[in-house]
Amino acid sequence: MNSLLTNIIVTGSANELKENGTLRHVEEKSMEEVAGQGYPFEVIQESANYLLSGTRHRPKIGIICGSGLGGLADQLSERDAFPYETIPNFPTSTVAGHAGRMVIGLLSGVPVMCMQGRFHAYEGYPLWKCAMPVRVMKLMGVERIVITNAAGGLNPEFKVGDIMIIKDHINMQGFAGDSPLRGRNDERFGPRFPAMNNAYDANLRSMAKNIAEEMNLSHVIREGVYVMLGGPTYETVAELNLLRIVGVDAVGMSTVPEVVVARHCGLKVFAFSLITNKCITQYDTEQEANHEEVIEVANIRKKDLQNLARRIIVTMSQELESSKK
Repeated sequence: MNSLLTNIIVTGSANELKENGTLRHVEEKSMEEVAGQGYPFEVIQESANYLLSGTRHRPKIGIICGSGLGGLADQLSERDAFPYETIPNFPTSTVAGHAGRMVIGLLSGVPVMCMQGRFHAYEGYPLWKCAMPVRVMKLMGVERIVITNAAGGLNPEFKVGDIMIIKDHINMQGFAGDSPLRGRNDERFGPRFPAMNNAYDANLRSMAKNIAEEMNLSHVIREGVYVMLGGPTYETVAELNLLRIVGVDAVGMSTVPEVVVARHCGLKVFAFSLITNKCITQYDTEQEANHEEVIEVANIRKKDLQNLARRIIVTMSQELESSKK
């Protein structure tokens, strides 16, 4: 929300905006949200309590499914599904390929909660709201999070259908001063200045590579650096060539705010990108990136992705149990 709109709301002129159709339900917005501070702890707790009251499961592992990758949630048994619009204080997903619901159930006997669709800045949401569900997971008892996305392969060695384990990211929005942690810090979630040098847990990455080898998937497994751009436009040739110079391997429009909030909350993160298209870095081509291609490649690779994620989550759960003995 821009500063002019914030000033109008703060000075009590919301009715004028309502009459003009610029903003609806201004009177229902908390000043925390209007000022870009994010929901306070108590509001996040309300969302968590609603979900906890609707399921008997108590998951320690959370999953966020990217474009075309939501089929993993359909593999859960004994599941309870909550459309986003029914969860207090939740945004709603507007992107094709995102079912828009939270599913809680058992994956190979492991209790998990799975976001079947996520939220993006290009939908009009501030970054704190894109990542707000991660804080809900934290308050529900989640300790590990698996984050997936569909991304364009910028590394020339990457092929469509490859799976890139994310080892690091470049936070372009953070460079510009925008962060899901912007505003007052609540120590109940995490510290004012969280470290990000091990944002993508090294042990979880090593474990995933071992599992992929056991599954004979090593030939499609890559490891690299992800960057989130705001979207919804795909990148220009000049932008992509600049990103490659600074070490980016894959490009997308999500994930980074969720990872930042997860690390702030003390969650360990494992994330991977399905490479659904090759980034176009030459001018003399008729090719264009498109969302249909993303969904098509995700459908082709979905069985491998689901089996890989399942094995990773089972192993992750076993390690969690061992650490508590």
